[in-house]
Amino acid sequence: MNVFFKFLFGLLMLVISLSLTSEKPLINQPSPGDDWPTYGGNNAGNRYSHLSQINTQNVKNLQLAWTYETGDNTNPSQRGMDIQCQPIVIKGVLYGTSPRMKLFAVNAATGKQIWQFDPFTDPEKKPRFHPVRGVMYWEDGEDKRILYTVGSFLYAVNATTGNPIESFGKNGTVDLHDGLGDKETLGYDVAKFSIRVTTPGVIYKDLLITGSAVNEGGDAPPGYIRAFNVRTGKLEWVFRTIPLPGEYGYETWSKDSYKKLGGANCWAGLVVDEKRGMVYAGTGSPSVDFYGGAREGQNLFANCLIAINAKTGKRVWHFQTVHHDLWDRDLPCPPNLLTVRHNGKLVDAVAQTTKDGYVFVFDRDTGKPLFPINEVPVPTSPALPGEHPWPTQPVPTKPAPFVRQELTENEITTRTPEAHAYVLDRYRNSRHGSKYMPPSLEGSLFFGFGGGAEWGGNAADPDGILYQNANTMLWWLKMRDARTQADGVALSRGGKLFNTNCAVCHGMGGKSGDASKTAQAYPDLSDVGKRLTKEQITTILLTGRGRMPSFGHLSNEDREAIIGFLLKLDSKPTTALAASNDSHSSVVLTPTPEGSDFPYSPPYLNNGNTQFRDQDNYPAIKPLWGTLNAIDLNTGEYLWQVPLGEYPELVRSGGTKKGTLATGSSQTGNSQTGTENHGGPIVTAGGLIFIAATYDEKLRAFDKKTGKIVWEYKLPAGGFATPITYMVNGKQYIAIAAGGTRYGLKSGGSYVAFALP
Repeated sequence: MNVFFKFLFGLLMLVISLSLTSEKPLINQPSPGDDWPTYGGNNAGNRYSHLSQINTQNVKNLQLAWTYETGDNTNPSQRGMDIQCQPIVIKGVLYGTSPRMKLFAVNAATGKQIWQFDPFTDPEKKPRFHPVRGVMYWEDGEDKRILYTVGSFLYAVNATTGNPIESFGKNGTVDLHDGLGDKETLGYDVAKFSIRVTTPGVIYKDLLITGSAVNEGGDAPPGYIRAFNVRTGKLEWVFRTIPLPGEYGYETWSKDSYKKLGGANCWAGLVVDEKRGMVYAGTGSPSVDFYGGAREGQNLFANCLIAINAKTGKRVWHFQTVHHDLWDRDLPCPPNLLTVRHNGKLVDAVAQTTKDGYVFVFDRDTGKPLFPINEVPVPTSPALPGEHPWPTQPVPTKPAPFVRQELTENEITTRTPEAHAYVLDRYRNSRHGSKYMPPSLEGSLFFGFGGGAEWGGNAADPDGILYQNANTMLWWLKMRDARTQADGVALSRGGKLFNTNCAVCHGMGGKSGDASKTAQAYPDLSDVGKRLTKEQITTILLTGRGRMPSFGHLSNEDREAIIGFLLKLDSKPTTALAASNDSHSSVVLTPTPEGSDFPYSPPYLNNGNTQFRDQDNYPAIKPLWGTLNAIDLNTGEYLWQVPLGEYPELVRSGGTKKGTLATGSSQTGNSQTGTENHGGPIVTAGGLIFIAATYDEKLRAFDKKTGKIVWEYKLPAGGFATPITYMVNGKQYIAIAAGGTRYGLKSGGSYVAFALP
């Protein structure tokens, strides 16, 4: 009888327990390895999972398990970003962000929403739209937090309820201008200028360590790496990537560079080695892109892989991948911590890939390269007045680059005779050759402005194999006098403001400056008045959109002047132009208020981030245009390289449209061309690589041993994010954001998950 009553009592307790938790996901407590707990899958950034339920034998049976609609991007007048977020999964709950930067929690087994947090319900927080590539999780007992950034604010949100953690910072937020310097040191008020975080930081014990994304023009604040207390939001340490007087590396800049220049920021993300207490970060180029006359020298710690003591913020070692960057060759993705066999011994290594297709591999403790790196002489002339190009650049001997390095006539497209003739004419009438040619007024064709490697990163398995997706695109760079229009007429005040704040991305005067067929990474604004009203332009300047940051820091008068310039309402020239006695400059730089050197107005600016394409808008070079690569970092040798993505209309016609789509001499022949791709791969113990990223909007699974496609699925919108995998209740899932919107593709606002039947 006692046994019977004990059974009834136990059954009653079980029923009560289930009823009390009916508002939460009814899931078993998974093992930690079943989760996807951080951006990159783990603190090392491997994007690797030990899960193998889905494998090469059964992946063909993978099917849609659930869809979560964020509710954003359904109203054309209120569209936000594409979704670049790689979500995380903690104990059966998936956390991610929407196109309009809402944070949400859903049941990872069903996609059913648990809560949603909208940062813009606070009237004091004006919308500031930018990419959000992931979120962070921290817990101590019952204190469970999601941390993510919106505009210039870092938020701490209760992971169970979705409510702000009031004890963190000021009512749950920290201003990310903290720690960037004061007016007394820098000569200007840094809080007035744009800063945001596109890629999440890392958490080491009670420290949240983060980089930032800043503008790349004359109004870029410094890109310092900082640590905040994850409990209180208090600033704990700062690593200054543009050193102040007396600090290590200061002598690698001009005397007062820190007062007028910014950038050198870690926008692509960090990784942390908890055992060593070390954080590894890659930095970007200093401002302004493509002209460095105000920063003579090597420019540490721009374009560097840096090992930093995670507790103190002190530099342990660094390696600079580009000296005095004139080509916007930011380190575009987080480093990857892996273990390789080198000279017969296991070595804990850190690998960093680059926009121009290099893989640098170092001993994690010492920074010693595992494969020799040569300092190679590069062209230093002809250079723009005032410019001092660095005479050598580092080139690793292994692995070989995963994208083409220099444009030759043999690389020009042969898709059609007309396309070949069109591109050949540009080739013969521009500068080409070394990717280290100094930028010029004549115009040059380059590889390596956009990846190569991109923000989606790479994946690595325990065998030391690195899986990297890559783009090979041709870019057109033409410099121009920053203070005059194409006809040499002095710019209006609005034009001058545009060139200081906007031209580094959109080009001089709002366009690329020539009649060539181009695909700008940022929109051509020469006829923006035909597409947008004055009110719509005002809103975009205030909120930002796509990769464009908010310009809410500008005064109303300055924004009005820029809008007047764009809409051709203000044509009165500025009186600031004058002949200069400085032989290094063609114009006098107009002093900014109170005698500050900031924002900096360079004498030369680029024509915008502009791809060069043929007249039918296909890449101007032979395929492959997008690839997936398997590189053995034990040996530095490639295992395989395959196309990633396709133009369906070219494949249907046997790889051509009225012509031949011959591949480059170094590429494998295939009717697939590959496409530009944005997002990254994951690799699993099931022998699979999952990646979307391509402009044909497909999610694919590759056999990691052969590079063969073993499954693919057409997403509801482009998957320009990195997928994840996790297990709930004994079932493995693959999930990815489908946000679309890039380069005219349809927009989306959903997350989709797949599982075996």
